[in-house]
Amino acid sequence: MSGGATDANLRLAVTGAGGRMGREVIEAAADREGVAVAVAVNRTATEPVAGVDVDSADRLRELLAAESPDVLVDFTGPESAIAYAGACADADVPMVTGTTGFAGAQLDDLRAASDAVPVLKASNFARGVAALRRAVREAAAALPGYDVELTETHHNGKRDAPSGTAKSILDDVESVRGDLDERVHGREGDAPREASEIGVHARRAGDVTGEHEVMLAGNRETLRLTHRAGDRGVFAEGALDAAAWLADSDPGWYGFDDVLDAGSE
Repeated sequence: MSGGATDANLRLAVTGAGGRMGREVIEAAADREGVAVAVAVNRTATEPVAGVDVDSADRLRELLAAESPDVLVDFTGPESAIAYAGACADADVPMVTGTTGFAGAQLDDLRAASDAVPVLKASNFARGVAALRRAVREAAAALPGYDVELTETHHNGKRDAPSGTAKSILDDVESVRGDLDERVHGREGDAPREASEIGVHARRAGDVTGEHEVMLAGNRETLRLTHRAGDRGVFAEGALDAAAWLADSDPGWYGFDDVLDAGSE
């Protein structure tokens, strides 16, 4: 059985406990009053994290039934996240996921769980990124005809490119600029810019936590909107905020904006 206090106001299950973000979530929970990790699992054997024992992911369904956590927090991979969402739906446990890289119908498979339990998916849990996305939508709408380029930088171990956050920002731009409907990933050789394109550039280097810059250029001026994450703790803290909010929500599909909007009411 995984470790964790039994008198906490918010009891969590954490998947991918041996990964970068899983560890961050468990450590952030240890530092937050009223939050405890009741279940922690990983696909491979993992030493305890912040005093919490880590079980095999094969035991997740069993552990959810035995411990009845308030919310499951997931930062793993698409296939794993879909399987964990199914387990949450069966166990009546809400799910927060920051997993990215879903392809094709995988997102529909994940979303199916929201018919039974509340599911909150976000590509980024930093409040600054949420503010960036809103600013990008406003700027793109206010600057018709301006060229748009997006550059994102992450550590050399990140698997998906462009990042899930970058894709969300691209969706934001396209939602207010109907003339931009072609994503061009990098350029090489004879590649003049087309009026309908958004340039997308993904860089992977060192231990960079995450950086996103949107550049809008036209009419003899340039606007740059940038967010840099200092460490992964900011994402873990946001995920805990999302978990606390989701615990009392009705079944359905949610995003991080729902959490932020609720806090501003």
